[in-house]
Amino acid sequence: MGKPKLDPVKRVISPFPGVQPSPGEAHLFVRDLVLMARIGVHQHERVAGQRVRINLDLTVTEAGTIDDDLDKVVCYASLVTGIRRVVGEGHINLVETLAERIAAMCLEDPRIAVARVGIEKLDVYPEAESVGIAIERRRAGWRPAG
Repeated sequence: MGKPKLDPVKRVISPFPGVQPSPGEAHLFVRDLVLMARIGVHQHERVAGQRVRINLDLTVTEAGTIDDDLDKVVCYASLVTGIRRVVGEGHINLVETLAERIAAMCLEDPRIAVARVGIEKLDVYPEAESVGIAIERRRAGWRPAG
């Protein structure tokens, strides 16, 4: 059996339909990030990586004028680097665990109020595009603006 491809996959419907920012908020997203992960409870999943697709939708509290200054925004490049680090930390049994770890990493930034994380395993069933989970985690005490 050959090595799984990291070629682009078919676009699917977002796991976060209808999410709209409230006044004083923005939604930062990462769509269809495909990485190799060591994930799963079965023996064959423990010895070989498999493709996962990761989607993020983050509610970010706005702190005023940005003035074209990167330090005043949540940097999606840093988020993608953080996701790669979490995925690369070693074998994980469950997609639920991976989603929780990514959400926790996102919420380390105090500007992020809500983290919606979708994780899909792409190569489990030939008859299915993917299997996975979508979760939403909120910063304690956060209430939507508006």
